[in-house]
Amino acid sequence: MANGPTTPQITIPQVRINERAMARLRGGHVWVYASDVIDSGGSAAGDLVHVSGPKEKMLGSAVFSSASQIQLRLLCREQLHGEDHLLQLLRARLEEAVAYRRRMVRDSNACRLVFSEGDRLPGLIVDRYNDVCTVQVLTQAWDRPSRKRAIGATLLDLTGAENMVERVDPRIRALEQLPELNAALLHGSKSATTFTMNDVQFLCDVMSGQKTGAFLDQRENYRAAAAYARGQALDVCTYQGGFALHLARTCDQVTALDISREALEVAEQNEKLNAAANRPEIEWIEANAFDLLKDYAAAGRQYDVIVLDPPAFAKSKRNLPAAMRGYKELNLRALRMLKSGGVLVTCSCSFAVSEAEFLAMLTEAAQDTHRAVKVLERRGAGKDHPALLGVPETAYLKCIVLAAD
Repeated sequence: MANGPTTPQITIPQVRINERAMARLRGGHVWVYASDVIDSGGSAAGDLVHVSGPKEKMLGSAVFSSASQIQLRLLCREQLHGEDHLLQLLRARLEEAVAYRRRMVRDSNACRLVFSEGDRLPGLIVDRYNDVCTVQVLTQAWDRPSRKRAIGATLLDLTGAENMVERVDPRIRALEQLPELNAALLHGSKSATTFTMNDVQFLCDVMSGQKTGAFLDQRENYRAAAAYARGQALDVCTYQGGFALHLARTCDQVTALDISREALEVAEQNEKLNAAANRPEIEWIEANAFDLLKDYAAAGRQYDVIVLDPPAFAKSKRNLPAAMRGYKELNLRALRMLKSGGVLVTCSCSFAVSEAEFLAMLTEAAQDTHRAVKVLERRGAGKDHPALLGVPETAYLKCIVLAAD
């Protein structure tokens, strides 16, 4: 009697890593660098793999990159048994992420829905701006068509989003050796919308701009800065006016500067959206922050509130010395321009700069200005950007609120 058809066995590649990487995973991190891989087990780009230590002790399941220095990104401590099992995990993690935001996000119809490692979906970023969702794939694993389709379909099901756009980071795609791709509408009919944070309205076209269209991680810091705001305020590296528009609710005068004319044009449109709630008109200035602060400090300008929110100066540890010099110069000049009792809200989004290093730099700047400076608050990214213990890179944003004598 002939046997019936059998389901072919799917072989999951097994990747062996060294002791250093094993200790890293046991410490809570989820990355394994290519230099710590002993045997890749014939893994191909984007494969689901099983990870074992040097003595073949199983450590969990990961996705594999054939190009990145981060060769493995751990998904779970269990063994996943094929594509169906991976897609089940993917849906469960997306459900958890969306449910978490529904509990945590207040006073906004925009938030980060999926924060990569912070939501245990390394290499995947999803943002929501009112009726538009953006999806950004940063690894070979999620770029596989079947997985990308599953991500989009699941998100539409969970969020009911009317429009969905795939946002592209060309630099990351090049590092992952993925084919060039343009941002594209995946669902619906539009990529531009208006969204609200803390009762402040913003325009957003997710096909353009930095990150996936706007800076959602500062939402709670905008509100905190506004609570201290009074008198004359200066917002440095304003981008599309996030801090400035919040300061304009309570300050008598607000000046905001950025090096990007395009960003300031959007900021001016955002100001018009909020004109009824703003006290002063905002003075928008296109300028290099270092040059303008040098000129303003030399001219003796003084402010009650200064916000520093520069772009990431340190993309990696190699850039750290130069980055710290840049941060110190900006903060030193800002402290010199603060009135007695004034407040400085200073930020760093460089994941390579720890909070301890950032505070040490601020201490040096305060000493150089011969001012007593108090720390009023130590803040980070909003609750929609959860930091995963053991993965310090997820706690990338530092926002320190200071008061000077």
